[in-house]
Parts: sequence; C-alpha cells; structure tokens
Amino acid sequence: MIFLWTKIASFSANSLKMLYFYTIMKLGVKMIINVKNMNINYIQYGEGHDVVLLHGWGQNIEMMRPLGDRLQKNHRITIIDLPGFGQSSEPDVELTIYDYCDVVEQVLKKLKVKNPVMIGHSFGGRISIIYASRNKCHRLVLFGSPCVREEEKESLKVKMLKSLKKVPFLRPFEDFAKKHIGSRDYRNASVVMRKVLVNTVNEDLSDCAKKIECPTLLIWGDNDTEEPVSSAKKMEALLQDGALIILPNSTHYAYLENLVQVVNIINNFI
Repeated sequence: MIFLWTKIASFSANSLKMLYFYTIMKLGVKMIINVKNMNINYIQYGEGHDVVLLHGWGQNIEMMRPLGDRLQKNHRITIIDLPGFGQSSEPDVELTIYDYCDVVEQVLKKLKVKNPVMIGHSFGGRISIIYASRNKCHRLVLFGSPCVREEEKESLKVKMLKSLKKVPFLRPFEDFAKKHIGSRDYRNASVVMRKVLVNTVNEDLSDCAKKIECPTLLIWGDNDTEEPVSSAKKMEALLQDGALIILPNSTHYAYLENLVQVVNIINNFI
C-alpha cells in the first residue's frame, strides 16, 4: 500500500513538473529582471533560434503576442515591456532612444540571447534599428518604424505652443496647452515620458540604418498615417540589404490587420 502511494505521489510530482515546463515553453511565463534600477517585465517561451519582439509607444507585451504565439514552434520568443509601459517600471529620469536600446541590450545579455531576429513595431522598431546597428543580428523586421526625420511645416498646434513661450504672462499655461492640444501619445504620457517622447521624435536614425548589416524587411500599411510609406522608402534606400513590402488597405497596425499573411512572410524571411 505504501509502495502504491509512493508511485502515485511520484507520478503526480512528475506530472506537475511536466505541466510547469509546458506552461513556460508553450504559454510563456512573465518574469522580472532588474536593469538600471528598473524592473523590466518580459516573457519568454518556445524553442529554437531567438526572436525578440519590441512593442510600440503606449503598448505592451500583449500587442506582440499574436506574432510570438505563431512563431514559437521553431523559435524561442522573447517579448519585453519597455520601460514605462506594461508592467515595467517607469524611468525616474528622461531616457533617450539610445538609453532604451541600452536597456534592451542588457536584458538580452542577461537572458543569453545572441544573434537574434529583431522584430519591432513603431517605437520598438526604432530601438531595433539602433540595436541592429551595433549588435549582430540574424534578421531585422520593422513595422511602421520612424527612422528618417522629415522637416515638416509647423502645424497650428505647434505655432500656438511657440506663441505661449514668447508671451511672459502666458507661459504658465504652456503645460496645460501641451496636455490638451498635443498629440494623443503626448497627452496620455506622464511628465517624464513626455520628455522621452520628445527626445524620440526628434532623433534621426539615418546613420544607424546605414550601419545595419543583416537582411532587413520593412512591412508597411499603405494607409499608415503615423509613419507614411514615403518614410519607409527613404529608409529602404539607406539599408545595405533591405526590402519593403507594402500591404494594401492597412494602417499603422498592418502587422495585426494582416496577421496570417505577415506571419507567413516572416517565416519565409527568417
């Protein structure tokens, strides 16, 4: 009888262990890693060559899971909540886009991720551009990722904000105006994250794009109003080994709007 119960207990323990590892490898378990005094939330699952996914501004891990879940069969997937988003800590001081890349580099180093496929959307794509310009990467995939800064005519919003700075008694209203007439991303951000956003928007990554040696694929929606196709074409011209795929009737979130097609494209590319 004792022998029987021992076998049952052993079977249960082994079953639980197998279930635990299945959960990690197939479903993913969120973990925290400390980098630069910030708790960085990440998820890692699957087996095979490393694929790293970085989300856009104001987003989190969940926005990239539809891709990760469909690539996990042959790849180890790592998705990171960038500082200030999801369950990761908000930085105490304003960071530059290069500081964000430093954080990603340290996270991947601690996780022993080498020569990854980097996949980034928008803000996460900008970080991926910098990462690929100074680290060995197998492939780089970008969705709606700003690279070349374009000089634009001042909008009415910008003219109004500048006028507030020029008139002394109106200066106290500048922050109020920024909150109410600035971009949606700016209005929704904390004070520190607003500074981060301004730093990011003003940074031209043309030189970084020129240094990327790995094959790079740009996937863009033809109706992307956040980062138009014209910007993607300029970046393509800077790349040593780049190609652009334009998806019809698609927006800044073309990778989600055409998920099955995009996954097939990525599988063939990587």
